[in-house]
Amino acid sequence: MRKVHFVFAAMLLVAVASVNFAQTSDAPKYQMPPKEVVDAFDAAPLPAAVLSPPKQVLALSYRRAYPTIAELSQPILRLAGGRVNPNTNGPQRTANIYAITLKKISDGSEIKVTVPPQANLSNIHFSPDGNHLSFLNTKPTGVELWIAEVATGKAKLITGADRLNATTGDPCDWLHDNKTLICTMVVAMRGSAPAAPAIPTGPNIQESVGKAAPAATFEDMLKTAHDDALFEYYFTSQIAAIDVTSGRKTMIGKPAIFDNVSPSPSGEYILVTIIKRPFSHLIPMNGFPNDVEVWTRAGQLAKKIADVPTREGVVINGVQTAPRGIHWRQDEAATVVWAEALDGGDLKNKVPFRDKVMSLSAPFTGDATEFAKTEWRYANVSFTEKGVALLSESDRATRHVRTWVIASAPRKLWDRRQDAAYENPGTPVIRRDSGAGGFGSGGGFGGGGGAGAIMQSGDYIFLTGQGSSPEGDRPFIDRLNLKTFETTRLFRSDAKSYETVIAPLDDEGKTILTRSETPTDPPNYYVRDLASEARRAVTDFKDPQPQLRGVTHQFVTYQRKDGVKLSATLYLPPGYKPGTRLPVIMWAYPREFGDADSASQITGSPNRFTTISGYSHLFLLLSGYAVLDNPTMPIIGAGETANDTYVEQLVSDAQAAIDKVVDMGVGDRDRIGVGGHSYGAFMTANLLAHSRLFRAGFAESGAYNRSLTPFGFQSERRTFWEVPDLYARMSPFWYAKDVKDPILLMHGEADDNSGTFPIQSERFYMALKGHGATVRYITLPFEAHGYAARETLLDVLAERLNWFDKYVKNSPPRDNASVNSSR
Repeated sequence: MRKVHFVFAAMLLVAVASVNFAQTSDAPKYQMPPKEVVDAFDAAPLPAAVLSPPKQVLALSYRRAYPTIAELSQPILRLAGGRVNPNTNGPQRTANIYAITLKKISDGSEIKVTVPPQANLSNIHFSPDGNHLSFLNTKPTGVELWIAEVATGKAKLITGADRLNATTGDPCDWLHDNKTLICTMVVAMRGSAPAAPAIPTGPNIQESVGKAAPAATFEDMLKTAHDDALFEYYFTSQIAAIDVTSGRKTMIGKPAIFDNVSPSPSGEYILVTIIKRPFSHLIPMNGFPNDVEVWTRAGQLAKKIADVPTREGVVINGVQTAPRGIHWRQDEAATVVWAEALDGGDLKNKVPFRDKVMSLSAPFTGDATEFAKTEWRYANVSFTEKGVALLSESDRATRHVRTWVIASAPRKLWDRRQDAAYENPGTPVIRRDSGAGGFGSGGGFGGGGGAGAIMQSGDYIFLTGQGSSPEGDRPFIDRLNLKTFETTRLFRSDAKSYETVIAPLDDEGKTILTRSETPTDPPNYYVRDLASEARRAVTDFKDPQPQLRGVTHQFVTYQRKDGVKLSATLYLPPGYKPGTRLPVIMWAYPREFGDADSASQITGSPNRFTTISGYSHLFLLLSGYAVLDNPTMPIIGAGETANDTYVEQLVSDAQAAIDKVVDMGVGDRDRIGVGGHSYGAFMTANLLAHSRLFRAGFAESGAYNRSLTPFGFQSERRTFWEVPDLYARMSPFWYAKDVKDPILLMHGEADDNSGTFPIQSERFYMALKGHGATVRYITLPFEAHGYAARETLLDVLAERLNWFDKYVKNSPPRDNASVNSSR
């Protein structure tokens, strides 16, 4: 009897194993696009660059383009809006930099920085004097700090066996003494992470007791007491001052959950934001209760600036009544500035002034003084090296921004429409004192060391901008007189190239560093002498994707039926013969505007060098498609009214774009597809639900049922309960029965974007399938709102190509009678 049982059990195990094997064999596999796409996809990206504060050296960083799916599937904790790798106590994703080269601007000579084996580098910053370079290296068990000598490139590990805590961002800031970094460290001897209870001790409970607390639909919120404990464990840090010469660490204050750590310009004080309980389960950590304090370098409390309550309960479009926007004045040794609401934080309250700006200086023993008041909502304030303030305020109702110059009495510098690209005067040039936050690497996590004061020479400051114009973007640098407000243009990119200004290389702005590209020349860095107009190359980067040089593109303008002017970039595949009609894919993202004139203003440039990476829709060019890229899809309306006619305007935008490519002789009206990501996916679904303009759609990581984002989305700030009909009209989920053309829905299974929960695509798919639509639904393991892993990205490219090949390029002509009867 026992033998029979044994034999039966063995047979059962074999059968189960066979079933499991069959299931595994039948599991979907990542697809690969054609070889020409893979070859272009695998091209090494051009290096990023960071300029040293003395403006003598570029740090060029070289990175691996894509992590693998194995790397992306490493353990992750999703806590309070953040994503943490518990093995490293750092972010889930890193910059994947593997090499750094230092290039002198004067003669182009190069020095390679010695980096650790299997380098995974990020957060590259120069010391204020430019003699040292700091960078992080992420190992499987933690995040290290390394320091390199700029003169030799020799680097050394500075943190030893201690680990940095990078859970809230960049963990280190340089001080102006050029030998000290203020960093957040993993607390020594902190013990093991809290273990999840094997058996629940009770239910998880949230409760409201009558206080309104509207909030967006955030991802990755804390949900349980165990989540709270994990958040406290991984996000608690110890501040330390690290001597880069000796490696000596001096601990500052006690461990805490620091949302912000920012040394004063003098280095004598530290501005800290300390998160405290109770933790919210509704909003991310930047809305948790916190104390904002000024500490001495010894870690002693010099001044408590604010006891900030939870942001739960702040009205929509509102701000907290507690001090906000707290930061150091970069032109003074140790002065803190912040804003406080005078209207209860609510725009609905009618008051003469909405905010006041306060100031308090070392030794922080007195009371704060009022620096300014704003009639509109305070936006920001920055200071020049000579103490002149530029203060900006904004008005949501009129979509205007005003900027004031304050040296003594406030004087209005600009009053402009925030949506009007042609009216943008540019951004003041900052004197960066750590090489951070420039054009290749992130800024200091505390907004301290990296963000300097506005450069001022005599009565002048410099402004740089994109220079949007009717002929496209033409970047510029201007000199602005702060006394007369007279502006002098020092440089503007010519009409045949796209040349952005990186920085003036001297205080007078006589020479500038630029990054220039044309449709045939890859981006490179140049020194320009503005007096002689001479230009000297600093870098000589080669074309990373020569197979794309057959691609051509042109800027096209057109208008929709109500006269609103629109624009787009039309890309044509290699070897295109004029007059040939091609399948066209329109890839877009709608945007709200307050007025038709602002919506009609052209942005973008026809002079960019074409490179393609990631899961870009432009890879379709290598398979014979034309691509109408980023056609403007304006949704226009004064105040809060733009979305009142969202569907009508969206369809009109699309109709105008299609008419243009057909009239040009490029597009075949019966072979046009549409796609987009996020709000572009929402657009795609709406276009298929409310028109038959397109043969098929490809929608990535969208939200399709606006009742699931009831307290607003994008620029819409009216709630579901105020305008339920609008939410319904804008939700393609409500019109699933009207989607008659094929649509592919794709979503990252770990989407981290507010509003685009994966359930949005899941439920939309069920609705479409329930009504007999042609639909394909794909979820991407371990992927967030933006997709990252090499295997995933290639699969997306293959899916997109296969979908459009089947339903656009090779689809038989449509029966016009059925199209007309369905609308």
